[in-house]
Amino acid sequence: MTSRTRVKICGLTSIDDALLAVNAGADAIGLVFYAPSPRFVEVEQAAQIAGHLPAFVTKTALFVNPDVSYVEEVLAKVNIDLLQFHGDESAAFCEQFNKPYIKAVRMQETTDLNQLSLEFSGSSGLLLDAYVPGIPGGTGEQFNWSWIPKAFTLPIILAGGLTAQNVKQAIQTAQPWAVDVSGGVEASKGVKSPEKIKQFMQQVMSTVE
Repeated sequence: MTSRTRVKICGLTSIDDALLAVNAGADAIGLVFYAPSPRFVEVEQAAQIAGHLPAFVTKTALFVNPDVSYVEEVLAKVNIDLLQFHGDESAAFCEQFNKPYIKAVRMQETTDLNQLSLEFSGSSGLLLDAYVPGIPGGTGEQFNWSWIPKAFTLPIILAGGLTAQNVKQAIQTAQPWAVDVSGGVEASKGVKSPEKIKQFMQQVMSTVE
């Protein structure tokens, strides 16, 4: 029996979309606290979204090189379970908030994941996204999944250009602990598509033997 790959649906901007994701089977949702993103949510809106979610759904807060005070404000006002850092944050920076965290890696062929796994050994996993100059994440681009080592110490969360059309192949190729999707299940930026979420989840479930 192959265990089911976990799914995080990121970039949620409304209560309805968050419940849509959860009811479709998502294990985690992502809230973007990075103002330049079209999926950015204000703290008050994020608190409302998080407050409507049922038990056993991981509420993730995404940051890019944030001020310490901003992370602390979000944690004080929003019921967050997991932090996700997409910038140049050090391990020490990520660990200071006493919350589980994952570190995003912008993948290139020369990226040394084994070194990063040592550097961020206290993390709950590495999220692997495509490298696009000047864009910290949510690129909608896909990277070469063969760059991921087969034997790896930390859980891998695979992101970058995933859709219902390629997620099954991605899981079979990279064998990640989880997959992370945002643009691939959207009707428009920041607005999710019920049909695309349903199709995505069906493809993930189809990999379970």
